Amino acid sequence: MALAGPGGCWVPTLDVVVDAVLFDFGGVITSSPFEAFATYEAEAGLPAGTIRLLNATNPDENAWARLERNEVDRAGFADLFDSEAAALGFEVDAARVLAALDGQLRPEMVEAVRRCSARLATALLTNNIEPIDEGTHSLEHDEVVGLFDVIVQSSVVGCRKPEPRFYEIACQQLGVTPSSCVFLDDLGVNLKPARAMGMATIKVFDPAQALTELAVLVGFPLG
Repeated sequence: MALAGPGGCWVPTLDVVVDAVLFDFGGVITSSPFEAFATYEAEAGLPAGTIRLLNATNPDENAWARLERNEVDRAGFADLFDSEAAALGFEVDAARVLAALDGQLRPEMVEAVRRCSARLATALLTNNIEPIDEGTHSLEHDEVVGLFDVIVQSSVVGCRKPEPRFYEIACQQLGVTPSSCVFLDDLGVNLKPARAMGMATIKVFDPAQALTELAVLVGFPLG
């Protein structure tokens, strides 16, 4: 039985025992790329929500999905994404859209990861466009990534959220069952399969509220 917790988080039972916490990266540990997408849309004179619309059209096989599974490179993505936009009557700058993925770290979330990693198993579950060790990141970014026991990247494993296999890989690598996990993501579509597997889930819209919900589930303060 699933029960709604404070703020809309979902837990499988009232007496759930948490062994592992799984975090999304963009939109959870960093600011949401959708904020940057909105800024670009305003600058380019595009209707609000254009990038979301493109990402939601044929979501399992579109340019974005193929890039995150490492099936195309940036140039291939740009060609596909531009074509998909044109088919819907839009003209977009794919390079500008990709640049919007570089969000700012949220200090309160970083501290929560640090505290969780000191007591529980932790994993980073990220749909990304290139392996973390091949990208150009700040030292601060690398230190945050280094807090996790396991990192599951779509660009490495060849599948992505919300494909169930992605969550299965995380649990296998951590050596835990889904029912002992809490998963935080900013997109409901990514939480749905995790919840179906038995995980407690928290949708991150307001980071402070999400951390309040997480603290209740893990049973210790996070900030």
